[in-house]
Amino acid sequence: MANKTLEARFRGLRREAERRVQERQREGVPTISIVMSTCALASGAAETRDAIKETLERIKVPARIVPVGCMGHCYAEPLVVIDHPASGFPPICYHRIDAGIARVVIRSFFEDGDPSFEYVLGALEENDLVPPVTQFPRFNLEERVVMELCGRIDPGDIQEYIARGGYAALARALDGEPESVIDTIERSGLRGRGGAGFPTGRKWRLARSARSERKVVICNADEGDPGAYMDRTILESNPHQVLEGLAIAAYAVGADEALVYVRAEYPLAVKTVQKAVRDAEACSLLGRGVLGTAFDLKVSVFQGSGAFVCGEETALIQSVEGRRGMPRHRPPYPVEKGLWGRPTVVNNVKTLASVPPIVSKGADWFRTIGTENSPGTAIFSVVGNVKHPGLVEVPMGTSLRKLIFDVCGGIPGKKAFKAVQIGGPSGGCLPERFLDTPIDFDSLAQAGAMMGSGGMVVMDQDSCMVDVARYFVDFTQKESCGKCTFCRIGTRHLLVMLDRITKGEGREEDLEIMETLSHDIKAGSLCGLGKTAPNPVITSLRYFREEYEAHIRERRCPALKCRALVAFYIDLERCARGCDACVGCCPVEAIFTTKGRKKAIDQQRCVKCGECMVACPPEYNAVFKVSPPERAPVIERPPENGPAPAGNP
Repeated sequence: MANKTLEARFRGLRREAERRVQERQREGVPTISIVMSTCALASGAAETRDAIKETLERIKVPARIVPVGCMGHCYAEPLVVIDHPASGFPPICYHRIDAGIARVVIRSFFEDGDPSFEYVLGALEENDLVPPVTQFPRFNLEERVVMELCGRIDPGDIQEYIARGGYAALARALDGEPESVIDTIERSGLRGRGGAGFPTGRKWRLARSARSERKVVICNADEGDPGAYMDRTILESNPHQVLEGLAIAAYAVGADEALVYVRAEYPLAVKTVQKAVRDAEACSLLGRGVLGTAFDLKVSVFQGSGAFVCGEETALIQSVEGRRGMPRHRPPYPVEKGLWGRPTVVNNVKTLASVPPIVSKGADWFRTIGTENSPGTAIFSVVGNVKHPGLVEVPMGTSLRKLIFDVCGGIPGKKAFKAVQIGGPSGGCLPERFLDTPIDFDSLAQAGAMMGSGGMVVMDQDSCMVDVARYFVDFTQKESCGKCTFCRIGTRHLLVMLDRITKGEGREEDLEIMETLSHDIKAGSLCGLGKTAPNPVITSLRYFREEYEAHIRERRCPALKCRALVAFYIDLERCARGCDACVGCCPVEAIFTTKGRKKAIDQQRCVKCGECMVACPPEYNAVFKVSPPERAPVIERPPENGPAPAGNP
């Protein structure tokens, strides 16, 4: 490094961090890592941790218990890793370890030398004793750039991040000119991971060239898509990589102020980032005179109130300024006039977390991953009907088929794939014939979907696409800030039509009106929310039109999902005399005994909850669901059961 002070400061930090980490390893005590992210805590990780501590004390085994961030394998939580070199075993990852299992595993491992293979997910290192996790497609088909350290370090310990090479990219950036940093990011081809895919380097250059003494960089962690949790997880698992990217961005554009905008409903992420900022300041990695240079950077954490529209950068800026979060007309763009009138760069969490690896390894390295126009990796929170949901990081260009079926294990229950909804509530629904579409900004846009921020919902044969469109329009309609008439009122009309179609009250002209109105909303809305809100309607009408027509013309829901269009009945040939399994579970006493001592459903009383279908023993399997409701045979209640009351009970 040309700057000797900078070099000495950072070398000292790195040496001290490595010394502390090595000292822990030399202690020789076992290390037990427990995932303590939000998804793990929801699965009982805190109880698992307490059970492990209690058992270790009981058997008098000293061990270091380390909380780590999410590994991305949310389907397997709570996850625990036992690393005890003296045992002869490699570090072993255990899955679905509740408190009871934790006691068994700890006793078995430390008292009997038995690693309890029945609970093992795999070894984290290649060895001859325990099958490694790399044999599992969920591990070996991913390529981690942003999430490389997630689940491997304690997010609350800055020393672990520094010891593994953290903040070296910031030191390298500070040793050069800001222009060279922007050149590197431009040559890497990094595009914004928040949804729009705007070239990050170009945005930084525009901000750099803006004339102002004060500039601002904002990390946008206002993640609001249903089913999306990528940003939250990264902040909870490796906050320093995001802060390092934020500091590099600030240095590149000439900003002396930065903030992390994270919604208050992410309390663990807020707490983790706040601590990370304090720790980085204490190490002179943020604050005045970063690493002994003339670069100052004040970083603060702003807690948003959870409005979906504040993910849009101008609405976000308005809310930070204390105003109602509403988008404004552009130009001027935020890079010219943003927060408090200063040039402002707003970058997504994943965008900023991609910066340190690019600065450290170079633009050419980054371009070896992904596609020509979309270099790097994509991170998706895959939810819905897949065997192994969670966070997945794959190279851009990976096909949807590979992601859903190879990485995430495909559709459970031997059911058929029906559609995938990509890009959050404003994304599109793609049918099976698009499974070979590469995941990148341009290919998904051509197919009618969008990258969005990374939410992905997989749906099986039991999903009604009309109901899915209604659900997402209901979300975007409620989240509309109300500024644009087309968004505020247009989405309301869309929702009214979708609602009546799912109730069997649709009109023949509804489809044409919805198509026209959807395109009008796109054309007449100001921000991305309004422009993309009709996407679920447009794509489901394009690819699943026959389902809309069945709802309207036949009052039939092909997926048997829309409650108003289905009915349950009991097949008397299959029903067993004397079996009352369905009777006790019915909340409205709609099930009665027939003259032949079988069971039947009073259609007037039935609220279509489906509990009788769940309760019916599989050896009988006598309860059926049909659409339209008229297909259910009518069985009259015998007089001794009392007359059926009119209307709902």
